[in-house]
Amino acid sequence: MSSGLYSTKVKDFCQTLDLTKVKPYGDTMNDGKVQLSFTLPIADDERAIEAARQIGVKMGLNEVLVAHHEALDKEFTFFVVYGSLAQTIDVTTIKVNTINSQVLDMHGVDDFIKQNIGRKLVVVGASTGTDAHTVGIDAVMNMKGYAGHYGLERYEMIEAYNLGSQVANEDFVKKATELNADVLLVSQTVTQKDVHVSNLVELVELLEAARLRDKVILIAGGPRINNELAKELGYDAGFGPGKFAEHVASFFIDEFVRRNKK
Repeated sequence: MSSGLYSTKVKDFCQTLDLTKVKPYGDTMNDGKVQLSFTLPIADDERAIEAARQIGVKMGLNEVLVAHHEALDKEFTFFVVYGSLAQTIDVTTIKVNTINSQVLDMHGVDDFIKQNIGRKLVVVGASTGTDAHTVGIDAVMNMKGYAGHYGLERYEMIEAYNLGSQVANEDFVKKATELNADVLLVSQTVTQKDVHVSNLVELVELLEAARLRDKVILIAGGPRINNELAKELGYDAGFGPGKFAEHVASFFIDEFVRRNKK
């Protein structure tokens, strides 16, 4: 069977599904198969294996199988559990807070700025607070980018400043003021005990105190960040995993033009 014909058959089949009763898919449609991984603070033995199985049962899984277990040390064990989920989701009732900007490529972003803004936009980014991770901010900011997606430093009409990691919020605000930033990008990777939330909120408060919040486009990103959370915390947008420089840039150029039309 050709790939085109196969894709058509799959599409036709999916269109017949009842989106009010969606279940996970494993081997066959609607089998509800899921795979979970977790760690228990107990030694790796038969009792631990049964404990992991019972946790799967209490989570609502049927036909629970402990597919893998491995001692992390004498008192901690890692498990992979496999089972079937009976519950369904009504996809038609789900509403999400999404970013609706048309995603342009690098050249499209540059052309848009030339035609609609007429000057370079100053973008300042950092991993703030005690966060020492730079993979996310580097992927968006650095010239080489990530996975074939060039970073903002390569864009002709963007003046990008990557301040790196462990940048105190106070220093971030100070640098943004010095550079007369149009856009601030904040990356947060460390999320234990919601430290990313308190740090993101602190930055908003500092910007408000300095009367800068309304003068900049403020964007957050990271593995636990989505648009809904970011907006709840006082940001203009939030980007999670799988987003690149062109997604971020497409949003802030639209937002910049929208603001300046008022």
